[in-house]
Amino acid sequence: MYKAAVMVAPQQPLEIRDYPAPAMEPGAILLETIYSEVCGTDVHLHHGRLAGVPYPIIPGHVSVGHIAQIAGEVRDVEGQALREGDVVTFLDVHETCGRCWFCLVAKAATRCPSRRVYGITYSAEEGLLGGWSEAIYLKPGVKVIRLPEEVTPERYIAAGCGLPTATHALERAEVQLGDSVAVQGCGPVGLNAAILAQLSGATQIIVLGAPETRLQMASAVGVDHVIDIEAYGPEERVARVQELTGGRGADVTIEATGNPSAISEGMRMTRDNGRYVVVGQYTDAGAVEINPHWDINRRHLEIRGCWGSDFSHFYRGLKVLAKHGERFPYEGLITRRFGLDEIDEALAAVEELQVVKAVVQP
Repeated sequence: MYKAAVMVAPQQPLEIRDYPAPAMEPGAILLETIYSEVCGTDVHLHHGRLAGVPYPIIPGHVSVGHIAQIAGEVRDVEGQALREGDVVTFLDVHETCGRCWFCLVAKAATRCPSRRVYGITYSAEEGLLGGWSEAIYLKPGVKVIRLPEEVTPERYIAAGCGLPTATHALERAEVQLGDSVAVQGCGPVGLNAAILAQLSGATQIIVLGAPETRLQMASAVGVDHVIDIEAYGPEERVARVQELTGGRGADVTIEATGNPSAISEGMRMTRDNGRYVVVGQYTDAGAVEINPHWDINRRHLEIRGCWGSDFSHFYRGLKVLAKHGERFPYEGLITRRFGLDEIDEALAAVEELQVVKAVVQP
C-alpha cells in the first residue's frame, strides 16, 4: 500500500489515503517519489479556479523519483533503455493524441483536446496519478527522462514546474541579444524566466515582486534591478521601469504573477512596439479592464499568451539545467520540505508567500 495526499474538493482539507500497488500494464513504470513540488497552480486548484478538474485528485504535477518497477522494455527519447533504480522525471502532460488539428497543423500540442495532466486532470479514483504520494504510476507512453549526472533530485525539483513553463515563455518572448526584460513576479516561474532571459542574451533584467525574501533570491540569480511592489504603487513601478530603460520601457515584459491586476500595468511598462508575454494566468483569477486603443493599438504592442508546456520545453529546460545549473543558486529556492501529513500547511505557506519553493518529500 502507498499513501497519497488527496484534494477531495475545493476549499476542503486534504486527506491521506492508502492505495494498493497498481496492476502494471505493458510499458508502465512504478516510480517511488523522492520529491514533488507545491506549485502556485496547486493553490489555485484548492480554490477551484481551473475548469474541468475531476476532484478528488492527487496533486503534484512535477516530481522526481527512482524507478521501482518496469513492465517490459521502456526507452527514453534518446533511445536508451530505462532500468529499475534509475532516478528519473517525467512530463506531466500525457495522452496528447498526435492526430488532431492542434497537434498536426497548429503544432500546439498544449491545446490538444485529449491532453491530460498528472496531478491536475486525472482523478484520484483512477489511481496513483499525482506526485503527492509515496509512488506514482506512469502509464504506458508517459515521456520519461533519466536525470543527467549534473542534476541532483534537489536541483531538479528546485527548478521544478517553473523551468519548463519559463522555457516556453522565453520561446514566446523571442528575447534578443541586448534586450531589456522586465519580469513581473519573483516566484519560481519568474525566477526561472529571469535566469533564462540572462542565458538568452538579455543585458538588463528587472524583476518586480514581493516579499523581500523572493526579491533577495532574484538578486542572487543575477538580475540587475528589483522593484518591491509593496514599496511602490502601480504608477511608480511603471515609471521606475521606464526610467531604467531610457524612458522607453522594457523591450520584453513577462508576466508571471497569477494576479490579473498585473496585466494592464505590465503592458504599460513595455515599450512601444515591444512584446508582452502572459504566462502567469494559468487559472481563472478574474477579469481586468484595458483600453484597446491606448494600451494596444496606438502603442503597436504585441501580446502573446503562453499556456503550459510541451515535451520540447521539458527536454530543453533540463538540458539547460544540466549545463548551467551550477551558475545559479537553484537549491536555495527550496525554503522548506513537507511530509504528506503537513500538506495543508504546505499549501498555506505557498499561498501566503512564506516560501520561495515548497517541496513534498513523501
